[in-house]
Amino acid sequence: MKTTLPFALFLVAAPLGAQSLMYRSPNLGGTWVPDPGVVQFDFVHRFQVFGAPSHAVSNYPTFTLATGVARNIGLGAVFGTKSMAGIGRGANSSNETQVFARWRAWGAPEGSAGLHVSVTPAYNLLAKSVDGELAVDWTAGPLTLEGAARYIQKPLGATGSRAALGGGFVARVNRYVAVSADVGAFQGLSVLAAWSAGVQIVIPGSPHTFAFEMSNGATNSIQGNSIGLGQRLYGFEFTIPFRLKRFAQLFHPAPAVAAQAPAGATIGADITIGGFRFRGDTVTIATGQAVRWTNADPIEHTITFDDGPGSGLIPQNGGYARRFDQPGTYTYHCTPHPYMKGVVVVK
Repeated sequence: MKTTLPFALFLVAAPLGAQSLMYRSPNLGGTWVPDPGVVQFDFVHRFQVFGAPSHAVSNYPTFTLATGVARNIGLGAVFGTKSMAGIGRGANSSNETQVFARWRAWGAPEGSAGLHVSVTPAYNLLAKSVDGELAVDWTAGPLTLEGAARYIQKPLGATGSRAALGGGFVARVNRYVAVSADVGAFQGLSVLAAWSAGVQIVIPGSPHTFAFEMSNGATNSIQGNSIGLGQRLYGFEFTIPFRLKRFAQLFHPAPAVAAQAPAGATIGADITIGGFRFRGDTVTIATGQAVRWTNADPIEHTITFDDGPGSGLIPQNGGYARRFDQPGTYTYHCTPHPYMKGVVVVK
């Protein structure tokens, strides 16, 4: 049955580390790019359970590994089994590997309000195809709308390039739970559309997110997100960010040092980091004053500003201070735990 995407997702442009499932639905690649020095591992496990008498289980795992190599630029690879990406060229294997780069061309880091745009060139080794995706998402309060336009040089390994479109949404019920859904399909091919729905969860006190998912998509590559199977799959997704400098601390531990006010500045606000939160997530100070952060958690955190660098890893009882000489609104996050966010307003 020929299935096309009967609608496009139109977004209105608004001025404007690691990835979280709270801002991405299961079958859309999203606009996330890991911060430099962060390795992002993502594991999707979907399965089909057959009926009597066998009650057999067929597994459809997908693994994604990516890292930031520069500001707003990442490199990665996707590996999945039981893929259909090679059937058009009669491939003997169903193991699919896609290597990709991603450039966040517009927008602040993941989870920030407004419009975000990314470009993802990729090569699919199973299909022997040069593919690409232009992804957009728009976040306002608890809602994120998503869209994707894809180019596939050899759809399912066959000759004749095709386009694919996708769209979806994520609605955050609270800071720990979200629901999402999406759909995507090749244009001009007699194949099923890929669809998915999920319930996403932030694991409290950790940098990880988890999702329960239902989909008819086999793999999470650009091609896999554009074609559906004839059966429904159930499963889960788990995200794991690794900050490489954290492991260096195991071999070269740095002593905790309390932050001092920069020369000539007074401390306008003190923020304690505790319970994986910035306690005082929005503070207001006068121009020329400084903000001081002190880490009361037993693990390291960072103060990473969305418009540029910030602190390195701050150990337990350590601190960081920054002076603000220009009025404005400065948003920041913790790189190992990107759901931790804060705002400094300078009058």
